[in-house]
Amino acid sequence: MREIVLDTETTGLDPAGGDRIVEIGGVELVNHMPTGRSFHAYINPERDMPAEAFAVHGLSAEFLSDKPTFREVAPDFLAFVGDAKLVIHNASFDMKFLNAELGWIAAEPLPWSRAVDTLDIARRRFPGALNNLDALCRRFGVDNSGREKHGALLDSELLAEVYLELMGGRQPDLTLTVVASGDAGPAVSSDWTPPPRARLLPPRITAAEAEAHAAFVATLGENALWTKL
Repeated sequence: MREIVLDTETTGLDPAGGDRIVEIGGVELVNHMPTGRSFHAYINPERDMPAEAFAVHGLSAEFLSDKPTFREVAPDFLAFVGDAKLVIHNASFDMKFLNAELGWIAAEPLPWSRAVDTLDIARRRFPGALNNLDALCRRFGVDNSGREKHGALLDSELLAEVYLELMGGRQPDLTLTVVASGDAGPAVSSDWTPPPRARLLPPRITAAEAEAHAAFVATLGENALWTKL
């Protein structure tokens, strides 16, 4: 299963009011594990940068002025995403912006059914707790010391680690049997069977014991279970 952990930075909160995407970052997971492939682009929003947004991500209008527009970035972004599920923290925000930008260039929108909202997952797992990305990093011991400001690629990389923890750890799809308490050995797959021995074990009963057992079985009659084994 292929998934893209995705994040965007914007000029504000509402594309209907003229706000635009200024950065997209994404990392690829296959079967919930990172592959090392990623996507990152700064985007010229073709407008000013409000002070409130600049305080969040530190991307100025001057810095973005020579960057490609969303129209120019879209083909590479859509090719990277493909038909994968989109793992997003507060998915309604990013999906709203992405589909607004796609609509402005007359491109097909991304189906909302493809979005996996990690904020919703976290709220169900930790009701009443603070569940923003920083709080989840602290909860799961994910190192976010380099996150001085929001950044789409860094936040995607952090969210990928958080998502794996939310899904049950580093190997969420690996089903193993329970190891008995105090057993320090590795867990064993439930369908594992031991290979045949290269050399059979020697008998553990003496000849006299075997003879006594045969004599006892003879007293049970011809319909005794022992005679059928």
